[in-house]
Amino acid sequence: MHYLRMLHHRRPTKTPYDVFINHRGIDTKRTLAGLLYDNLTRLKLHPFMDIKNLNPGDKLFEKIDGAIGNCKVGVAVFSPHYCESYFCLRELTTLMELEKKVIPIFVDIKPSELRIIHNGSYEVKELQRFSWALEEAKYTVGFTFDSCNGFGSFCCAVACNPIVNSHVNIDGRKKNPEKNIVDLVPSVALSPATQ
Repeated sequence: MHYLRMLHHRRPTKTPYDVFINHRGIDTKRTLAGLLYDNLTRLKLHPFMDIKNLNPGDKLFEKIDGAIGNCKVGVAVFSPHYCESYFCLRELTTLMELEKKVIPIFVDIKPSELRIIHNGSYEVKELQRFSWALEEAKYTVGFTFDSCNGFGSFCCAVACNPIVNSHVNIDGRKKNPEKNIVDLVPSVALSPATQ
């Protein structure tokens, strides 16, 4: 919990974000994560995604930790190379330790296949924190996507609905009631992640 105290003492981000999108860039930045960001923006939410919100000269951890600390909902986009990234695991752990609501999206991977690649580069305590956060996420109801079926706006629209609903529940107010997209798309495109 020393890490949480360090987060508290950092200067907070001035901009509160509605949604923090945690993802592995090489797998999903130009597909699902990017489309998700664009759809949430169209719904008048304020999402955070590193490539869209970080600027030259920003302090990396300060900006990311501030965005996580001030977000209302986290979305963890798990993909085949997700667990190879220190940054992905660190962001997920921060979301979990701060008890943010996290909606997992599993892209081309089952929850049971998520494993931390440990090559001796993590300290024992850090590895324990990462493992705990990953286990928590694996047992959180989410969505599964198979990229062979394409990503398109249809899939993102389906994934956006629980994010918008979570934001409404946490924030206590409905931002765009006329844009509730659940009625626009059938729910058969996705199934809750259970494996």
